[in-house]
Amino acid sequence: MAVKITSPEQLKALAQKAKADIDLRDGRKETQVTVHMGTCGIAAGAREVVAAFMTELNANGVSSASLHQSGCAGLCEEEPMATITLADGSLYRYGLLDKDKVHTIVVNHLVGGTPVHAYLIKT
Repeated sequence: MAVKITSPEQLKALAQKAKADIDLRDGRKETQVTVHMGTCGIAAGAREVVAAFMTELNANGVSSASLHQSGCAGLCEEEPMATITLADGSLYRYGLLDKDKVHTIVVNHLVGGTPVHAYLIKT
């Protein structure tokens, strides 16, 4: 769907959003969010999970995190999955994700600093 731009302000806002989306996926930041996009992950809904992370990270002003994709992590029964890696090397792997769980993870873990234990994969 094409967006009709009728003012310089609209153009500027669209450019800022595009820059924020690119910045989110470019390079490594303090916190890295990796959505596993193997065949099993894609079939289970990983594309929607990536989109949800983009939306939630932007909506909550999380500028210290970058969003990445990877292949299969070997836990197909837990897809769609995401791994959050903090600057200190701590890893948190979340499974069976959907957009509501992504919202909770971003708000509680990435903004609030408290992992969402109910969604963590126990290994």
